[in-house]
Amino acid sequence: MRTRKTVKELLVGAKDAAELMVDLAYAAIFFGDESLAREVLRLEDQVDELLVDLRAVCMIAARTPDDADRLAGVLSMAVSIEGIADAAEDIARVVLKDLGVPGELRDDLRHATEVTARVKIREENQLASASLRDLELPARTGMWVIAIRRDVDWLYGPEPEEVLREGDVLFLQGPPEGVDHARELAGGTPRHFPPPPKRAKLSNLDRAVDVIVELKNASEVAVGLAYSAILLRDQSLAAEVAVIEDKSDELYHQLEGWVLRAAAELDDPDELRGLIHLASSSERIVDAAQSMTRVIEDEGPPHPIIAAALSEADEIVAEAIVATGSPAEGHTLGELQIHTETGMEVLAIQRSERWVYRPRRSRSLQAGDRLLAMGPEEGAPRLRVLCGDQRPEGEEGWIEPEDLDED
Repeated sequence: MRTRKTVKELLVGAKDAAELMVDLAYAAIFFGDESLAREVLRLEDQVDELLVDLRAVCMIAARTPDDADRLAGVLSMAVSIEGIADAAEDIARVVLKDLGVPGELRDDLRHATEVTARVKIREENQLASASLRDLELPARTGMWVIAIRRDVDWLYGPEPEEVLREGDVLFLQGPPEGVDHARELAGGTPRHFPPPPKRAKLSNLDRAVDVIVELKNASEVAVGLAYSAILLRDQSLAAEVAVIEDKSDELYHQLEGWVLRAAAELDDPDELRGLIHLASSSERIVDAAQSMTRVIEDEGPPHPIIAAALSEADEIVAEAIVATGSPAEGHTLGELQIHTETGMEVLAIQRSERWVYRPRRSRSLQAGDRLLAMGPEEGAPRLRVLCGDQRPEGEEGWIEPEDLDED
């Protein structure tokens, strides 16, 4: 007999799996990798199973009308997570159905400071029987292990003490140049991706591809900000998600125009079908993220289970404010190597009333900048130290443990 999980456990599992699906789906496009795309489909089955159980548990728990009202937010979150997972599956199917992805898109994605990769530990390797702590992969390759698939079981956000085994499938994030190094350590062969070619003039296809990359970034940031808005109970962040949703609609309309112009210039316009599917799926992810923030629009806090689930998920969203004289002030994100030093990825920076999403490595930080970053729980205090953020517990930006207790 299968042990039934709690609402919180089911919500955490579904959230982590859906987020990983988005990362792997875009990585499948980047590498043109069908094995990555099939991993997305495996995860989609898991999300479906978790959400079916979640709905069943909520129905059992709703003994009174008040219970039903309080659990409505949990079910709303489940619908949004399902929407994100379904959109990620559609992105993966662009690769599996060979709908056509222009080489220009993969070239553009190679400008990204961070990619997701899948690496299987083969017979001849340098990783098996050692713990993640001892292997020090971030220092050696720049890549972080975000999940492990061991046969049919998934491990999200593995602990440093986790010992790797032959046959494990690792999912890593980091700079594109770290992928081949990680593959070699796992006993695989490097792919030797060439650097993006330099183009003298932007074509209509190039412009369409640029819009796709913007939509991809918007979708990833929208999900992160939506979780932040709920966890921090921040209406201003929820409003930012709405702004991103409006922007994604505008980007999609721009894309339609550039695709039509590009089709007239290509010998085989069929390769543009993949762009349309990618854009549509990315826009749906943003829509789902905005829908998720509605759980904090009503008066009163969301159900404590939601906040507790987000706080215990594989990755958390944390904030830090850059202090005058701190190590971060006056330096660029690239110089600070925030991901390497803290494990956190900067999603957005707020300066005065303006937000910058997915800031580039060349972005310089100033005193007063507010950083929102996603990563492992232990990375949050490291980020605050780097930024000189010394606010004591209980002040704005901290989540009190008692606020996260279940009823």
